[in-house]
Amino acid sequence: MDNPMQALFSRLRTAQASSPALIWYGADGERVELSGRVLENWAAKTANLLVEELDAAPGTALRLHLPVHWKALVLTLGAWAAGSAVEAGPADGGSSGSAGGAGAEVFATASAQREALDAAAGVPVAVGLGALQMHWDGDLPAGAVDYAAEVRSFADSFDDFGTPFPDRPALAAPEGSLPWSAVEAGPGPDGTAGDGTPVVLVQAEAGLLRAVEAALAAWRAGGTVVLTGDGRTPDAALLAAERVTARPGA
Repeated sequence: MDNPMQALFSRLRTAQASSPALIWYGADGERVELSGRVLENWAAKTANLLVEELDAAPGTALRLHLPVHWKALVLTLGAWAAGSAVEAGPADGGSSGSAGGAGAEVFATASAQREALDAAAGVPVAVGLGALQMHWDGDLPAGAVDYAAEVRSFADSFDDFGTPFPDRPALAAPEGSLPWSAVEAGPGPDGTAGDGTPVVLVQAEAGLLRAVEAALAAWRAGGTVVLTGDGRTPDAALLAAERVTARPGA
């Protein structure tokens, strides 16, 4: 099968280049808005880092131990572009209990616990979650990769799309799994804004799988996904400001 990220990356940087694709609200009041072009740029840089620095390829897995966050979505897109699967586990870096796949593993975590990085099953990637965070706050074990410090140095475009293994889920999470066929096709959004484009809101408490499904549905229609972090309850003002049209699972 073709890698579905090739079509998505193209759509984000062309048809949706200047319109919002991803809006993040953190519990601390942080708001981050990424246009389609900027989101594709982040995902391309991430894919280049994973491939060039960490040997990501079809058959490898990115073990993602992050809270549901906009950078978790970016890392997922980057891994998929390389043809790698994503396995989501606890944000504290503990064991997810998922079965390992063939090939080298990459372990990404935002946990401040040094033990999580030291015990990583694979190459550890420390992910600082602040939008303006330029490096990891703390010590890193030998061989660990500082995502915030390194990702910006990689190329803005990605062309080496790996052919995924269709018999392995694109995303495996505690709440379920997403096959590659759903990444490629999947259901459409169930709401549209006044201009005909969906604005889909999903809360972090729903889990990474639901957040990814909502995002893919919105982007296929040229719309926006609004993601709120743990502890950030979307109120009427937020819903009105972002012109939210759909809230899957709410």
